[in-house]
Amino acid sequence: LVMYPPGGSADQLESQRVSLQAQAATRRAQLAQTTQHAAAVDKGRTEGEKFLGNYFLARRTAYSTLLTELVAAADAAHIKPKEHAYATEPIEGSDALSMMTITANYEGTYANLMQFVHQIDRSPRMLIIEGLNAAPQQGNGNLAISMKIDAFVREDGTDPKNAQEGPSE
Repeated sequence: LVMYPPGGSADQLESQRVSLQAQAATRRAQLAQTTQHAAAVDKGRTEGEKFLGNYFLARRTAYSTLLTELVAAADAAHIKPKEHAYATEPIEGSDALSMMTITANYEGTYANLMQFVHQIDRSPRMLIIEGLNAAPQQGNGNLAISMKIDAFVREDGTDPKNAQEGPSE
């Protein structure tokens, strides 16, 4: 027992203690890193939900919200709205998101058109002007304006800001 004590000699026990302390320090560092990663994932999820809530419209209100916003922008720019057409297509790789394409026609002067584009650019929604054609009309100095605007829609109809309420029917 003196030459080979149970559990090892003092030197063996000391080296085992040092090894276990090193392992514990390594595991604490891994735990701290994992905690940081989990916090970053939670922050990303929260910011993603906030982004979706701010810039993506709920499908059930998207048409009326966009029409109201476009008409208000046209009124502020003193441009005359004509017909609007909407088409929605799902975004590849996502079950809950779609892209809405609005084809809209307007009539107004070049200065009014620039003001209208500025109004759309300042919109609280993420509206993307995909295409814009303006052709002069004979006799009155106005432009016949045709625009293609893209907006994004949440298919589930829930507002991430009020997710506890759930979808309404």
